[in-house]
Amino acid sequence: MARRRQRGGAHKHPSVRKPRVTLTGTIRLVRPGLATVETPEGTYTVARGGIREAMGGDEVQVVLVHRGKGEAQAVVHGVLQRATQSFLGTYELAGPLGVVVPLDPRIHHDFFVLPDDTSAERLGVAEGDVVSARILQYPARQSAGVVTLDRRVGKASQLDMAMERVIAGYGLATEFPESVLAQAEGLSLDVDAALSHDPLRRDLRRLVTFTIDPTDARDFDDAVAAVQLEQGGYEVAVHIADVTSYLPWGSPMDVEARRRTCSTYLADRVIPMLPERLCNDLCSLRPAEDRLAMSVLMTLDERCEVVSAQVGPSVIRSRARLDYDTVDRLLEGKASLADLACEAQVAPEVAQMIGCLDAIAQERRRIRAKRGAVDFDTRESKVLLDAKGHPVGARLRERTRATSLVEEAMLMANEAVARLLAEADVQAAYRVHERPAPESLQATLPVLHEFGLLQPGDAERLVAGDPFAAQDVLGRARGTSAEYLASAVLLRAQKRAVYLPHNDGHYALGARAYCHFTSPIRRYPDVIVHRAVKALLSGQLGSKEQREVARQLPQLCRTCSDQERVADSASRDSQKAKMAELYEGRVGEACSGIVVGVERFGLFVVLDDTGAEGLLPTRALGEEWFTHDEDRFALVGESTGRTWRLGQRVAVEVAGANPARGQIDFVLAAGRRPGNDA
Repeated sequence: MARRRQRGGAHKHPSVRKPRVTLTGTIRLVRPGLATVETPEGTYTVARGGIREAMGGDEVQVVLVHRGKGEAQAVVHGVLQRATQSFLGTYELAGPLGVVVPLDPRIHHDFFVLPDDTSAERLGVAEGDVVSARILQYPARQSAGVVTLDRRVGKASQLDMAMERVIAGYGLATEFPESVLAQAEGLSLDVDAALSHDPLRRDLRRLVTFTIDPTDARDFDDAVAAVQLEQGGYEVAVHIADVTSYLPWGSPMDVEARRRTCSTYLADRVIPMLPERLCNDLCSLRPAEDRLAMSVLMTLDERCEVVSAQVGPSVIRSRARLDYDTVDRLLEGKASLADLACEAQVAPEVAQMIGCLDAIAQERRRIRAKRGAVDFDTRESKVLLDAKGHPVGARLRERTRATSLVEEAMLMANEAVARLLAEADVQAAYRVHERPAPESLQATLPVLHEFGLLQPGDAERLVAGDPFAAQDVLGRARGTSAEYLASAVLLRAQKRAVYLPHNDGHYALGARAYCHFTSPIRRYPDVIVHRAVKALLSGQLGSKEQREVARQLPQLCRTCSDQERVADSASRDSQKAKMAELYEGRVGEACSGIVVGVERFGLFVVLDDTGAEGLLPTRALGEEWFTHDEDRFALVGESTGRTWRLGQRVAVEVAGANPARGQIDFVLAAGRRPGNDA
């Protein structure tokens, strides 16, 4: 049992009737029968039976009610805006009606297909088939929900149902329209024509350059190179696939890319923004093949400050396709030139360039720290699958020297392009990260103070949004038991970066101007930026096309920001589904982990070895009543005072797993005492 900590004032006598408070927020269904509603005034648990006709993600109006001892709970009073338009379900028959039973347990209503709807017959749907259903009428208190069928997915026995649920639940488009595929197949590469028709395009094929990507990458949209100058400093080249040469504004492929806005990376597949003909062929910077590119050529001084940058269209020829693991081993002295996948005559030059990029990356991190960049160390878990899509293990992806040298090169290129556009006052899709809200930073103070991470004056600086104060706190926490906690609470206080038509700087990077330029194969904002750069360089900013782009730019930026969140959520849910499938076979296994979330109903724990996340419910912590202390991110036992908090290490045992829900359940490991010493 748990309740939220009471804030201020004495408890009122139960007989005193409390006035009902009405709030607006977003409903989040944690699991069947358990939901919360996020409002500007705080997050509240939805009372039993209080979800009513709402569905996950809906914007709702709720009333707060008090039912006996404990905190106020929310009851849905009405739905203001729906979040779900389609879903995946199993088709059944009930007399003259069709019935679609949602696969997602968070959708707790069945929906009907009316007798005069011929979609099932038209699609060849049989009873028991899995279908994609589009909602025509949402369920209400006095009426059932109505759907029509958009697609027959297949027989349940032949599908990976957990992944199909993610795809349908987020409305991800898995197929391209025929007009888009036809346009893609009609494209070809003509380097000579590109060089002759565009006086700005430079032939850089003689220069050595190479790609560095994960071992399983299929598209290569960036290549790098670096040389040390005799007089000191460096020249760094970042070459990016020239997608816009194949993507005319307003063409079928462009319209579809605008609709998708980004590629979505699921655990077992990629749902691309562009057809395979582009992303894995014409625009992929494969070794030993000529490719059109947009190049950023930067000169750095001996302190690795960028002193000049040239941006423009080019033709390049990559000499090597390297992977992060090999580059890391080379930097550690555990690999030789023979391990580099490139021509023998260029291997020494490639290895020397890797060393230059590594040295530059180390200096660039120091430069960003000096100007106020706030760097949060994060770990990302990826489930490893066999050829049939079944999980066989998991790998934690952390920042390494190889990933860092590529990241820093891309950051430099993105900043250089953003400065070019901002100084010319060009509208584009800038990547903007605002300073955190003071009230969000204020909420971090109690727990940071409790762990001794604040020194005199730090609280005021932190609440004012001083990035150096955040750096100081993270620095003090590094290597201590509070390291995760400090990073987590400060990260939660940050605003989410968005795309805007104008430059407003990037707080976390400490950059006066920033944009995304380096991944046009998988992000539409990068496409917008490429077009803006070309228009600026060619003097075409006032063209009819650019005027139309400018007119649509505010909505395009909003759509790209929104769809980025959808893609991120879908990616996380797909990993959770596969991770739960992995842990289906590990029930009873003892593991160690760290508490990454504290809620009234339990603790979210991430395991050390795989990064799997699961729920340790409050009922598993002991028989006493637990108070949920939101300020301290903790559950506190009222009888014993034992505390469970964010960042605490814990030993657990896998109690169960449900891939359909992407859910892993834990209990305390056998022999472990509940409480602070667990």
